[in-house]
Amino acid sequence: MNRREFLSSAAGAALAATDIYALVDKFAEAPVRAAASSLPIEQHVLQGVRVVVDDGVEVLVPPLHHEVITLALEAGTSRGELLAARAALEEALVELERQYEPTPAGLGITVAWGLPYFRSYVPAAAARYLPVDRRASRARRVRVPVLLSAVRFASDPKETILERNNAAVLLRSDRLEAIEEAATLLTGLAFWRPTSIRRGFAGGGFDGGVGLPKKMALEAGVPGAELISDRAELFLGFTSTQKNGLGPERIANIETLGYSDGGPDGYFRGGTTMHLSHLFEDLEAWYRKSYGERVARAFQPPVGLIDVPHGTLTIPSTDPDTGPIDIRGNAHDYHAYRAIGHSASLQPTTRLKRDVRGADGGLYKRGTAIPQRADFNTLDNPFFWSADTARDRLSPNPAAGLHFVVFHPTSDDFHRSRRAMDGVMPDGTTLPFQPRARGQGLNSVLRTTHRQNFLVPPRRHRSFPLAELV
Repeated sequence: MNRREFLSSAAGAALAATDIYALVDKFAEAPVRAAASSLPIEQHVLQGVRVVVDDGVEVLVPPLHHEVITLALEAGTSRGELLAARAALEEALVELERQYEPTPAGLGITVAWGLPYFRSYVPAAAARYLPVDRRASRARRVRVPVLLSAVRFASDPKETILERNNAAVLLRSDRLEAIEEAATLLTGLAFWRPTSIRRGFAGGGFDGGVGLPKKMALEAGVPGAELISDRAELFLGFTSTQKNGLGPERIANIETLGYSDGGPDGYFRGGTTMHLSHLFEDLEAWYRKSYGERVARAFQPPVGLIDVPHGTLTIPSTDPDTGPIDIRGNAHDYHAYRAIGHSASLQPTTRLKRDVRGADGGLYKRGTAIPQRADFNTLDNPFFWSADTARDRLSPNPAAGLHFVVFHPTSDDFHRSRRAMDGVMPDGTTLPFQPRARGQGLNSVLRTTHRQNFLVPPRRHRSFPLAELV
């Protein structure tokens, strides 16, 4: 059933009545946001994001509410059926854009498409038009597209589900009613049906007081909730939306850094790839560690090298004098301490090693971050709602978790970053950790349940991409 039918059912009504995410508006006041200048060509770019200074570091204030809906298509595969579905989807999206500007004060909408869509609905066009990842193709000596199937990584449990959804919609807003209206409109369209609904929140106490993660976890009775730092932006405490730790507006575009040209005729220029996963977070295990050990695991060992007052949550992720941590630095930490930091392990793959003049004409300096994250905390176990409760092991008991959403120029770029978290560096250097070892950054307290990669077309091709070429 679609979302409207589900919410009108007895089960849906019971779930909606106990929807804990409605408390976000009670616990947090929407921040003041800047207005949007115009609709960007990129779907994944969210305008009007507020910047604050916390502990001397510039921080982006994320939207309060987030929702991801994954979808299975029920449209026919003929050109006429696909074009009719495309027109209906585009009409719905334009209607929402008339009502809401593309900022957290309004509504951010990102429509992404999985490999099952391209292989089943537009296979011939996809074979020609899906952009090629130049770097990965050179490394493997075979043609590698920018969109790859998800894989299990060394620290993933064998139960991690590699999903095969046709599409996903990411909704972001400070206003719960905006997300609910958009979700109801979009999932009510006849050509697809929801496979899961994933809801959550983000936001720290940047303006004073207790942040959402602690308030929501305490309300849900999650084990370890009382240990969460009062001003935490996310469950694990440290501020993760530092401005210099997130890629600038267009760096995650497929074409910006030259990883791809965007495909024939530049069809996908202005697009990107999106990784979506769900992870459980063991708050009790994390907060049993001393503050110093948490700093070392989140950033870089040894603790003594990070000179910050006890309890600081916003810690610069890179040293402005020495720049990003390289592979040699991680190898040193492993051999000296049998540990690497989460941020340190990612920097050899997620920071530019040299200045790059982008395809957009911008100069991206050495050390600039590439990924643009849109992850958010959740109390889902693992999802708010699932069409296949047995497969997804849906439970009504709240659990601390993270719906991880990140935009990279290519799927291979994300895979390189995730393998680095397991000690497998892009040059082949391997730091031989046991899966989820204590010294392996944050991996010891994370457990991934689901993964999938998606392609996010530019706004002009967001509705059933390549359908017109069938």
